[in-house]
Amino acid sequence: MESPRVASSPSQLEDRCARDARRAALRLLAAVRRDDVYANLQWPAVLERYGLTGRDAAFATDLAYGTLRWSGFYDLVAAEVSSRPWTDVDPDIVDIVRLGVHQLLSMRVPDHAAVDSSCQLARVVGITDEGRVGFINGLLRAVARRDRSQWDEVVGRGKQADELAAAVTSHPRWVTEALHQALALHTQGEISDEALCAALLANNEPSRPTVAFLDDPPVLDAGLTPGRWSRRAATVDAGLPAKVEAVREGRAIVQDEGSQLVVEALLAVPVSPPESAWLDMCAGPGGKAAVLASHARTQSVDFVAVELHAHRAALVESLLAAGVPEDSDVALHILTADACDRPWGSQFFDRILLDAPCTGLGALRRRPESRWRRNRDNVIELAALQRRLLATGLSSVRSGGVLAYVTCSPHIAETIDVVEEVLLHIDDVQILDAREFLPNVPDLGPGPHVQLWPHLHGTDAMHLTLMRRN
Repeated sequence: MESPRVASSPSQLEDRCARDARRAALRLLAAVRRDDVYANLQWPAVLERYGLTGRDAAFATDLAYGTLRWSGFYDLVAAEVSSRPWTDVDPDIVDIVRLGVHQLLSMRVPDHAAVDSSCQLARVVGITDEGRVGFINGLLRAVARRDRSQWDEVVGRGKQADELAAAVTSHPRWVTEALHQALALHTQGEISDEALCAALLANNEPSRPTVAFLDDPPVLDAGLTPGRWSRRAATVDAGLPAKVEAVREGRAIVQDEGSQLVVEALLAVPVSPPESAWLDMCAGPGGKAAVLASHARTQSVDFVAVELHAHRAALVESLLAAGVPEDSDVALHILTADACDRPWGSQFFDRILLDAPCTGLGALRRRPESRWRRNRDNVIELAALQRRLLATGLSSVRSGGVLAYVTCSPHIAETIDVVEEVLLHIDDVQILDAREFLPNVPDLGPGPHVQLWPHLHGTDAMHLTLMRRN
């Protein structure tokens, strides 16, 4: 006869939830490291797998994302107390140590709980050798002997400006240097060490989930707060944005307010009528395309979306279907192709959005792992692609039409330099002052380009250049 099941006590339930939260965080770190996944795309499925909701999901999210953001700093801390070269340590152990250090230095977790739970986590995932578990235990106990401010001093000892900023804000040195240069251009002056650190630290603050409404006028549901700059934007007060009623009904999509602003600017530029067709050259995963298509419907303008990768093209198709009903007289064309090959043929467009592939340095709040995936060589490769795409796009703008060159990166080599190099070979293109088309947004820089910043605008660091074909 089966024994009766004994109900878990509140303390047992709490312990199990905390254990599952740590397992979920570790699972995400391993997936990011091994499979090169995007954390923000993988995380909802991980939460669902472990049945985490509410406070438990919030704890797990803080643990996982905080560790991803601060892993560079935590590696420097661990290297100071490790009995062996940190670069030689098993990656599975590195993940567990990083999680433990985050709890010790950045969360309100008692030292003993952070250390003991890390050792338990190691055993749960198959690290049973007591020597390896003992290594984790000893290392974390050594870390616990200093608080965060003391570790800042240790890690920063003997380092110069940009190197110090990189270390204490957990960014690669090359990223720190690139953002320093972009900020100096934005302010047209020298950037203090404090201002640089403030901008970098903004990348380590979690962004509030934001949605963009496709219906006009937008009707905000309960649990949403209007955005700061875009009338279509709203932030999600609590929970996952996918659970928002408007998102489930297809009236809204998950989209950072910075992405909304660059599309709004493109739509605000006057273009002589009649307009007949718009183009999104790099449409995946489809957020900006959905907003453009919803506007195209109201203007009776045909819309073409191009995406290189089939799985992303499928995402574009699903989002466009939400913004443009089947009974609409607007023609939608989704092309799975390389935009550099001009798959739309000889067609010309009134408005073109080129949201070019980039390093993603502008979205480090949402994708903290991007800072560790990219390097200087990636910038060179991407800039070459960006130039090819921009030249192709400008050749497809009709006379009097406008193209928006957009990157989710403030890196000058991906933004202003790309535009200037392409325009050296094109005579009949005028750069517009993009600030004029975002009149309610402050601190946009000296123009004519627009640069958004997390620490100034609360958005991703989106770059925008608007160009008109004469």
